[in-house]
Amino acid sequence: MTWRFDPHLPTASTLPASYYCEPSVFVDENRKLFARTWQLAGRAGQAAERGSFFTTTLAGEPVLIVRGDDGGLRALSNVCRHRAGPVARGEGTRSSFQCGYHGWTYALDGSLRTMPEMEGVECFDRLRFALPSFRVEEWNDLLFVNLDPAAPPLRDFLGDLASASFAGMRLAARKEWVVRCNWKVYVDNYLEGYHLPIAHPQLFRELDYDAYRVEEFRYYSKQHAPIRELKPGEELGRDRRYLRLPGQEESALYYWLFPNTMFNIYQDNMSSNVIVPLGVDRTLTIFEWFFAEPGSGPGWESMQQTIAFSDEIQQEDIVICEQVQRGLRSRSYDAGRFSAARENGVYHFQNLVREFLGE
Repeated sequence: MTWRFDPHLPTASTLPASYYCEPSVFVDENRKLFARTWQLAGRAGQAAERGSFFTTTLAGEPVLIVRGDDGGLRALSNVCRHRAGPVARGEGTRSSFQCGYHGWTYALDGSLRTMPEMEGVECFDRLRFALPSFRVEEWNDLLFVNLDPAAPPLRDFLGDLASASFAGMRLAARKEWVVRCNWKVYVDNYLEGYHLPIAHPQLFRELDYDAYRVEEFRYYSKQHAPIRELKPGEELGRDRRYLRLPGQEESALYYWLFPNTMFNIYQDNMSSNVIVPLGVDRTLTIFEWFFAEPGSGPGWESMQQTIAFSDEIQQEDIVICEQVQRGLRSRSYDAGRFSAARENGVYHFQNLVREFLGE
């Protein structure tokens, strides 16, 4: 169900600066927000074969994702039940997992196998010392984990987005940046095209700004950014990066899934962007680009140009987000106002933050 224009938007104020600067808010967000929402953890290809695994951290929780002996996919706690050491590191293939601290060993399903030199311990129930498991679901070869057993299924979060397909695309590149800002500053910035004319002059030339719009749904939003047709004298690759192709979606589509996952869909590629809070004013952004088989020659060169252009936009966003974070610490700033015409996506996001924080 699409959300209609909120009549409160024209009179609403943005989140107070304290939401972006106070450590106590950051702690609440990990517990009440990130631990209760679906987090993009990785790709199914990272755990495709029996015993293949990878590790990650979600909402401060160390997580181990593994393909079991039965072919099932599991998300397990990566914390040994003895003295809290990690049972796996990085990624690879194993027949079992052994804690590097005292050697406790676990099967691929998380059950406890061996615990050296524990003879004489009384009232020990081996079943109670299995690695706890979390919910994991797959969509479009992407793996999502939710730490909350009572949360709605992933499909409820995805809504109509669940029908989107990235079939035929493969991972081509991955990059990471650490940005000196609160994670919400980065998401706020992503959810509106209002800043395009000033902050992204090259991207602004690619898109029909007047027709740019944001469509809201329960747990996600969709930005329609129509690609302009080539003007007389413009050349693709020299003056323009994107070309509107007949019979295809005329817009670049920017999907945001609450709270911190983005999908940028163009006619010939898709990129995902996961926003990982590292601290109240430090954020990790993880970009992965997916293309149809690019081959070599012009196809390969075009792919590299697309990644370079995306990288240029990211650098521009990093500059503005870090400037905003500094401004949020100002004694003279508390909260701002929304553009009713351009910032409904930001308003939608900030209301979800308030909702999950119980306000």
